[in-house]
Amino acid sequence: MLHYITGMADSALKKKTTVSLFWSFLDKFGQQILNFASMLILMNIVATEDYGLIGSLAVFVAFSSILIDSGFGRALLNRKNLHESDYCTVFYFNISLSFVLYTLFFLSAPILGNIFNAPAITSVVRVLFLSLIFNAFGLIHQTILTKKADFKGLTKVNTLALFISDVTAIVMAIAGYGVWALVAQTLLYAFFRTVFLWLYSSWRPVAPFSRKSLKTFFAFSNKLLSASVISTTVNNIYPSLIAAFYPMNQVAYFNQAKKYQDIPFLTLTNTFRSVAMLILSEINEQQERLKRVVSKIIKSIAFLSFPIGFAMIVIAEPTFHLFFKEKWLSAVPYFQILTFAGMLSPFIYIFQELFIARENAKFFLGIEVVKGVILILLILFLFPHGITALAVSWIIYTIISLLISVVLTGKLIRYTLFHLMKDIVPYLLLAIISVALSLFFTLKIENDILIILLTLAVTGTSYLSLCRLLKLEMLKEIENWLKKRKK
Repeated sequence: MLHYITGMADSALKKKTTVSLFWSFLDKFGQQILNFASMLILMNIVATEDYGLIGSLAVFVAFSSILIDSGFGRALLNRKNLHESDYCTVFYFNISLSFVLYTLFFLSAPILGNIFNAPAITSVVRVLFLSLIFNAFGLIHQTILTKKADFKGLTKVNTLALFISDVTAIVMAIAGYGVWALVAQTLLYAFFRTVFLWLYSSWRPVAPFSRKSLKTFFAFSNKLLSASVISTTVNNIYPSLIAAFYPMNQVAYFNQAKKYQDIPFLTLTNTFRSVAMLILSEINEQQERLKRVVSKIIKSIAFLSFPIGFAMIVIAEPTFHLFFKEKWLSAVPYFQILTFAGMLSPFIYIFQELFIARENAKFFLGIEVVKGVILILLILFLFPHGITALAVSWIIYTIISLLISVVLTGKLIRYTLFHLMKDIVPYLLLAIISVALSLFFTLKIENDILIILLTLAVTGTSYLSLCRLLKLEMLKEIENWLKKRKK
């Protein structure tokens, strides 16, 4: 599979990509497994209203995290010749900004409580947003490890921090701490992750702050920051928007549905995105090579994303009923709708990495501005029709976002909508056929476990069989790679 993705790269890049992709996948997959396991327990203990309190703050947490990084992290990754003063300057800037933002949130916490008609949010905000400061202290260490392609180290750090925070949250939830168990989960993960990054990485801020160094990053980072702020706000606005007009349990249903459907697609996105950062930036001046590598990454994602997504939609209700009982069944329709969008989201992020690798921040910013306007219009039109309509707006938004991205990619490296359709449609059609077969076999079955197992077995078996029958190259490359690994 790795040979397939990097077929046009030299041997050194192949080796680097193979190791990076393996550990990046292990990191993202491990995190999602731990998150899934902890949610299975916590969602059966903690009240839906408590989940709603945390969900209502999603946009503020995400917005602040992006603002603290200021786009400098990506600038550091892209630049090849860096001095110690560059790292130190960004470190000091990030820390200072995190304290400023925390102070603002601390003072405005009562206002947020009034907006969401939930006074308890005031104290939650003042504790939860300490995570911004903790995260800021570890951003440079994370950037340096990523730049070195030390995903093995990042995997160890992230997994251990997540394990500690999840176990603590579960213990607190059992003890009856409610929303504070969820606050502790976020806060402790940020704290221990930063502590472990400092212990693992040898980097320390030893150089003085340099205004000159800071200015050199703004030319690239200002557009990237603006684009990231828009994108992050858009991606996280729904729970906060729902919280302003609906009860907190509705926020919880929507937010948890989005989190669960995100698990496989975030794993795919972050795995391929982490490696794309390295590959695309190294060959960013070779247009034809870029086109071939992007095409191969897109096929790899399509091969995995579509069968996983359609199977998730089919088994959504029995899965929620089996693990969460009637308490969370109201989240099922949102989960199914959002999964349609989730299947397409990894492609969009790969195109974003291409724009950044080519240092074409104008494309990146332009796309996010247009997408932001489109989403606002969709929300204004569909939100009055209810939360389900709002979820549908996310599908429309995702499709439009993908079309815009691929049109600009066509101008950049001649990878057009035709190429995208050629790469993904075969896997899309086979996934639909495979899941339709599973529906036929499970139509009259009522046992939740049997429906889930049979759906996964029939979908997986029929999908792989059809791929082999049609001799789709993605499956062939994976089989060849596995054979080489055995030798």
